Amino acid sequence: MKGKQVKTLIINTHPLYGDNNHFSQKLMKLFIEKYKENFNTYNLEILNLYEQDIPVIDKNMLTMWAAQATGLKLDDSQKQLAKRQKELLEQFKNSHRVVIVAPTYNFNITSKMKDYMDNVLIARETFMYTEDGPKGLMTDDYRVMLLAASGSINVQDGRVSPIEFQNHYLKTAFCDIMGFDSFHIVRAQGVALRTADEVMMEATRNLDIEFKKFYQ
Repeated sequence: MKGKQVKTLIINTHPLYGDNNHFSQKLMKLFIEKYKENFNTYNLEILNLYEQDIPVIDKNMLTMWAAQATGLKLDDSQKQLAKRQKELLEQFKNSHRVVIVAPTYNFNITSKMKDYMDNVLIARETFMYTEDGPKGLMTDDYRVMLLAASGSINVQDGRVSPIEFQNHYLKTAFCDIMGFDSFHIVRAQGVALRTADEVMMEATRNLDIEFKKFYQ
């Protein structure tokens, strides 16, 4: 495969990120193996959200944002919070390929992933407000891939499709708001209904297809 090797950030959103028995972690393992098969050098970083300090929107963050907006001097705790948020934002913006490894809990993203999004979905950094709505600032060939595991089988126009909030939210946030060029999804689906071999066989086929598009 002729691939463009750009920095890739894997965001692992599973609380049990070290347990390879979970299907989202199996998908991540498959992705990394395929990455190593296609690229001679390693330009990939893994961020396990549940072992990281990810700032949350609370009183401290809102107070810090207000101080920044009005030019007030930050106190020590606010400086630390701003520093951590800047680290996450810079890591995100420097990665032209973003891979999200995700279990699907109640059809949505994990709580840590929502906290992470609140640190990178930042006005004047990754998007800007306009009279016509948000305009993305990450338009220099940024792409995102969702490696999603789910107990149900999610098919387009199926009964579950309208409430598959994880897929809809991430695609909207990355592409419609931040301006990413493309959204790719590979599913390990129906894990509560099918055998592990059936699930992973289908997922492997789909990953082969989407991986080529992701880096072409």
